[in-house]
Amino acid sequence: MTTRFPVVPEPDGHEAEAGRLLFAGGCRFLKGVVEMSGLPDGDRPEFCFAGRSNVGKSSLINALTGHKGLARSSNTPGRTQEINFFTVGESHFLVDLPGYGFARAPVAIVEKWQTLMRAYLSGRANLRRVFLLIDARHGPKAVDAEIMALLDSCAVTFQVVLTKIDKISEQDRANVVQATARNLATHAAAYPEILVTSAEKKLGLGAVRAAVAAIG
Repeated sequence: MTTRFPVVPEPDGHEAEAGRLLFAGGCRFLKGVVEMSGLPDGDRPEFCFAGRSNVGKSSLINALTGHKGLARSSNTPGRTQEINFFTVGESHFLVDLPGYGFARAPVAIVEKWQTLMRAYLSGRANLRRVFLLIDARHGPKAVDAEIMALLDSCAVTFQVVLTKIDKISEQDRANVVQATARNLATHAAAYPEILVTSAEKKLGLGAVRAAVAAIG
């Protein structure tokens, strides 16, 4: 198995405490944005979550922040049509991007919010890292590769977060990590570590929080 993109272990000591304190500072919804002109001032470090529709972004955000209803989740792919901004303490913005791929919405609406997403990714100077969520049951898909290529071209660092890791066996976990690592090896903007999570089982949350806190 390749070791270039190892799985991040649960942190301890200073890293764990830094992540805990950051998210313990309070998280709240700030605004939803449908045009680039509506973006809040980029006066603090920003990180965002991106992923295919129904990959579990809202569930992970809610688990990380400890606020069950902070981010709205839906069983309908493509429901989220805005870039949603949240404050994390007084120091960071957390951003929930619209889900991409197979959205059950009119084509014109899909194209509009995907255009907005691409404009945001390529033009937000204070964006420190994109956490790219991939369903561990399915692994990277072609549409994920398109976003990775866009992030490469924009020189925006992204880190893969495998979600729903509790839904597969230990062997399948090893297989999807290996397949993901092979895929990431072809992308210049890929951060060289993989996060594995389960919002339902509260797995990997400390590692994600610590990763965010280390961005600064």
